[in-house]
Amino acid sequence: MIWLSFMVSSRQDLLRLLAHRSFKLGEFKLSSGATSDYYIDCRTTTLDAKGARLTGEVFAEEIGKRGWKAQAIGGLTMGADPIVVAVAVVTGDLPGFLVRKAEKQHGTAQRIEGFRQKGARVVIVDDVCTTGASTVQAVAAAREFGFEIAGAMCLVEREEAKGRINVEKAASPAPFVSIFTANEVRAEHRMQTDDTEPVLSAGGAACEICAAPAVTNNPRNRCAAHKM
Repeated sequence: MIWLSFMVSSRQDLLRLLAHRSFKLGEFKLSSGATSDYYIDCRTTTLDAKGARLTGEVFAEEIGKRGWKAQAIGGLTMGADPIVVAVAVVTGDLPGFLVRKAEKQHGTAQRIEGFRQKGARVVIVDDVCTTGASTVQAVAAAREFGFEIAGAMCLVEREEAKGRINVEKAASPAPFVSIFTANEVRAEHRMQTDDTEPVLSAGGAACEICAAPAVTNNPRNRCAAHKM
């Protein structure tokens, strides 16, 4: 399998986009039933044109780096859907599959849609891991179909509700990897929105987005076009 080589900046750009588009403060009820003072809606990033490209690049790079030799990528609809498509498009040679939440009651009545080669090594993906229930369900369905699990991944791990423990137990002996933690996204969001400190001179630094001369260095080195 031929893997594309991606710049480290893809990961940083994806983190910035998640913090800007997907992270929200407030009072929210989670799918687990718990409440939280923040919510991360990854689909506003993974379904964005630039966000989809970055998501595909970062996931593909991570899969290649770990040497999983995956033959396909898939996950439970619908959080995994844009990730699966993005990786398939970016790599050009890694097909995708989607796991229905239940078998459809008509036609072929199958639960796995798309790539269906029994015995293939696959990676299970999801957008946010809280309890890990979606990933656990996808892993179980993939194994029941006849896939071999090479690894499990999520875009953002909330590091709560025993999500990692649940996924690691279900996927074992395959590893579980998170691209970002919720704390990383929250910290980046705070950096983007923190206006409690005065703007300082950038002192000749370059904008971290476009490399043009920076006019601020608080909270980050940014040029005039990107300082907001």
